[in-house]
Amino acid sequence: MRFKRNLNKKIYIAILAGMFTMTLQAQSPAETAAATTSSDNHAQTLMIVVAFLLAFVIWGLGQVVTTLARKTLEKNKEANKVLPTVLVLAFSLWGYSSQAQEKVAETVKTLPNYGGMSANDFWLLASVISTEIIIIIFLLFFIKRFERELLPQKAKAKSAAFSAWWSRIDKKLFTKAVPIEREADILLDHDYDGIRELDNALPPWWKYGFYITIGIAIVYLLNYEVLGYGENPTQEYNEEMAKAKIQMEAYAAKSGNTVDENNIKMPGSDGLAKGKEIFTTTCWPCHGKLGEGGVGPNLTDDYWLHKGSLKDIFESIKNGYPDKGMQSWEKTFSAVQINDLAGYIKSLRGTNPPNGKAPQGDLYTEDADSGSPSIKK
Repeated sequence: MRFKRNLNKKIYIAILAGMFTMTLQAQSPAETAAATTSSDNHAQTLMIVVAFLLAFVIWGLGQVVTTLARKTLEKNKEANKVLPTVLVLAFSLWGYSSQAQEKVAETVKTLPNYGGMSANDFWLLASVISTEIIIIIFLLFFIKRFERELLPQKAKAKSAAFSAWWSRIDKKLFTKAVPIEREADILLDHDYDGIRELDNALPPWWKYGFYITIGIAIVYLLNYEVLGYGENPTQEYNEEMAKAKIQMEAYAAKSGNTVDENNIKMPGSDGLAKGKEIFTTTCWPCHGKLGEGGVGPNLTDDYWLHKGSLKDIFESIKNGYPDKGMQSWEKTFSAVQINDLAGYIKSLRGTNPPNGKAPQGDLYTEDADSGSPSIKK
């Protein structure tokens, strides 16, 4: 019993000493971090402190493991089997503790000059802390193993107590089965070709799971059908579609390349120059180099086959009129290019080039007040 008290006292003293020493020494890395950053990074400072703390806890537990190993060697007289393992463990822990402290110190020196951590620093500290936690668990496992070697009666008593506790939990929460010796008490009279049925209770885990589903069903019913707080799939779909429409409109408003019949506008000088380039390389064989007309109609007068607003011209270029020999240029030019081309064609009105083709179609004018088109025969 005296050895047990001394052992527990050493474990507690080692852990507390490591924590206290770490608290004192962690101030230096925190000061270094504050000196090398332009703003306080509490998350990084906390991770560094935790890493140093765990390193000293490992050192304290390593001392406890060393003491227990020595006691075990003295008891079992098997130094040739246990000593190499203990030495390897001790050297590994010592090397790792030094390496972990060096990594943390290096991280302190190279802290980024902003509030948040970089990915490299975060994962470095996280890996150091995770490895230290694994080592602590490993050391605690060794301590328990040495304790079983030195105090076998106590270990057996703990094992028996755990088995009894687990048996009670198993009967209450998981199995709740009747022992084989008492199965005759729950045997039913039903006989199916010699097969008898036991009146065993349902497994508690299944029964409690069923109760939980009933509670969830009540909450679901109240939420969706009674109180109306929840949305059914159709409502969710409509809401998502409305959000998507708003997002698409916002994106279209910000994107200069998103042009259609609803948002076209008269291009500037650069757009008109680009439209002229397209016209003189693609459209002139049918409409003439100056828009005077040829196979196609004259584009400089006030008469139009399909109306003459900027939107109408855009649609004529985009969709075409195959029955009249006008192909669709939607797949050849982008919407911005078609907008520039329509603007250039619109700018040809009234230029009166030589050899202009006779008017075709209907007279088209635009109301000066409203800008709305009207057609006069």
